[in-house]
Amino acid sequence: MTAPQRIVSLLPSATDLLFDLGLEGRVVGVSHSCDHPRARHLPVLTRSIVDSGAPQAEIDRAVSAAVREGRALYQVDGALLDQLNPDLVVTQGVCEVCAVTPGTLEDAVRYLPGCLPAANVLSLEGRSVQGVLHDLRILAEAAGIPGAGEALARQAQADWEAVQPVPHAPRVLTLEWTDPPFYGGHWVPEQVERAGGVNVLGSPGTDSGRATWDQIGTLRPDVSVVLCCGYGLQDNVAFARDLPDLPLGQVWAVDANALFSRPALGVVRGAQVLADLLRGQPTPGLSECVR
Repeated sequence: MTAPQRIVSLLPSATDLLFDLGLEGRVVGVSHSCDHPRARHLPVLTRSIVDSGAPQAEIDRAVSAAVREGRALYQVDGALLDQLNPDLVVTQGVCEVCAVTPGTLEDAVRYLPGCLPAANVLSLEGRSVQGVLHDLRILAEAAGIPGAGEALARQAQADWEAVQPVPHAPRVLTLEWTDPPFYGGHWVPEQVERAGGVNVLGSPGTDSGRATWDQIGTLRPDVSVVLCCGYGLQDNVAFARDLPDLPLGQVWAVDANALFSRPALGVVRGAQVLADLLRGQPTPGLSECVR
């Protein structure tokens, strides 16, 4: 079977993994949220129906309404996809809020005569650290370079195991959204545990979930980490400064896009950054103590 030479990535984590695998020369199109520095010149095939610059509460209302009404949160430019004529399209089935799903992709090209029937559509499904490494391997296999995927996955596993957990087992709250509050899910509880913390809300491999400030106020964590999905460090610093006056322990903000939001190799670095901040050590550009 001939290795695909024209790859479209419809989610940022896949773009990151493809570039980690050295495949940037084969990537011919990306999503609107793919922000890898070396992907900025590539055609953009998607857009969100929600204004990402709106306040968090407004975004939550818009997303909730779209999900309730069965409307897709993302739109795919089917005509451009047809024009690019990829032989591999990468999408995801983990979270309909985060990126294009296979159903949205199918709707976008249903009436086009071109590329998709001949293309291989790969949906990444990782909901845990091991799931992310599995996605890396199957992506490399789909691209015809399984050896490179295996080597990269083994190195990531070694880096994960090399994280030195803190010995004092602090109670840790992760906030994936702050208005309204959501706690971290999927691989985030694993990151907390790998760093030596005790996760107070959320379980490994499960979805993030909505909480209330009354509920959170009873938890009394030692450390709270603001890692709002889709945002970098400075936005999360601003969100952390606006948290209600509750017993949240030491409050930190992190670069969620780089370390926590995306099922890519950044989750390994995220565990190390968490371990450092639990020791009271910030990582410049990636974590900051707010209060």
